[in-house]
Amino acid sequence: MVDFGGSCRVKHAPMTRPSISLFLPAWNEEDYVERAVARAVTVLERLTDDFEVLVINDASTDRTKELAEAIAAKDPRVRCITHEVNQKLGGAMKTGFSSSTKDIVVYSDMDLPFDLNEIGRALHLMEYLEADMISAFRHDRTSEGPKRILYSFVYNALITSLFGTHIKDINFSFKVVHRRVLEALELKSQGSFIDAELVVKAIKKGFKVFQIGVDYFPRTRGVSTLASPSVIVKMIKELSELHTEVKHPTDPVRPVRLPESVKPINRTRKKTA
Repeated sequence: MVDFGGSCRVKHAPMTRPSISLFLPAWNEEDYVERAVARAVTVLERLTDDFEVLVINDASTDRTKELAEAIAAKDPRVRCITHEVNQKLGGAMKTGFSSSTKDIVVYSDMDLPFDLNEIGRALHLMEYLEADMISAFRHDRTSEGPKRILYSFVYNALITSLFGTHIKDINFSFKVVHRRVLEALELKSQGSFIDAELVVKAIKKGFKVFQIGVDYFPRTRGVSTLASPSVIVKMIKELSELHTEVKHPTDPVRPVRLPESVKPINRTRKKTA
């Protein structure tokens, strides 16, 4: 893994315009959904002619679903996928990955903790380095406060120690993933451990993962629950339960995304006369 902390200043030959799926997990994000989707569409229009934006509404109790569906009704490139029962971050991310249809899959938190224009830099590095995944890390996290910084430091050190991977800020919500990675992995975490599960399994499977540093913009509306004691306890619990499988991943029984050559089983019976 290699870090690319600065901006790319050297001009290179134009890269191929890839097809892109960008998904945004959402639980009670009515304050952000319209802004986030509008920003995503604006950025992706500059990067490709073939894209989709997915809002993964994880059983929100506010107006998130209503707002997302209204946007989708006006723009066919936007879809709102709703869980009737809250499935936590892991469930929302698995739905986002499995529902994506494009070659490159990007995900971000709904509060846009990084400038979405950084996707262009990540795509350039993915092509230039022939990478399978780009995993971003935050340059400056001081605005989060000492407690969250300490939690993150300890957790990242634990992941490095247990799995032998050297990834900064493994839980940061900016990853760019080629579909071939998703077709080769099975993800089982239902909570915030899913980021580590994704990255570590990809590395253990031999995929090329590189890192870039980005500026970080903390949430200004709503409340983040990702550093709550209950989330941290669940994350550690999942780490313990899935440690062996993540460290030595086997061939997936249910890959997070089916290869194009495999069609899902149609379980609807044909009506007989």
